[in-house]
Amino acid sequence: MRLLFQGHGSLRLTTAAGQTVYIDPYAGEGYDRPADLILVTHQHFDHVAVDKMPRNGGCTVIQSTDALAGGTHNRFSACGLDIEAVPAENKNHSRAECVGYLVRGEGLTLYFAGDTSYFPEMDGFSALHVDYAFLPTDGFYNMDAAEASRCAERICARHAVPIHMNPQQKLFDPAVAQAFTAKNRLILSAGEEIGL
Repeated sequence: MRLLFQGHGSLRLTTAAGQTVYIDPYAGEGYDRPADLILVTHQHFDHVAVDKMPRNGGCTVIQSTDALAGGTHNRFSACGLDIEAVPAENKNHSRAECVGYLVRGEGLTLYFAGDTSYFPEMDGFSALHVDYAFLPTDGFYNMDAAEASRCAERICARHAVPIHMNPQQKLFDPAVAQAFTAKNRLILSAGEEIGL
């Protein structure tokens, strides 16, 4: 798999089979590839630009409302991936309306936290063997870099990536990225793509 950090809270995942997954589309570039799957963690405008990219026939769109349908955190399968909704919450984001996603496939577990701060269930995430955790760090709408660093230590992912760094939706904030001090820190600049 390959992952493109588009900036702010937006990411694009490309599977080994060439399928394209967008997570919280809104910011940056890289919307040229037709979507096979779109994941939305919550309905704030800077996470839900689901019409920003073309879509392949049969594209699956999983909104936070789908993820929380029936009052539970639901699971889905799409593009050869297992997708599990998990909690997300803080004073600006209701647990009843917001989720994160655990995405499993190709031998990897990816955690896309969405907009959140620490929540108690995070203490159990170390048992999930997360490979990459993408954590917000803006310190205004979400936890700041220091709290995100502590959360990264609890999650124990192989790599913890700071995202959603600036309340003015700047694509990337180097000062905030440097303030994220988790020992497993991996800093990606906006527009940077890596192999997972």
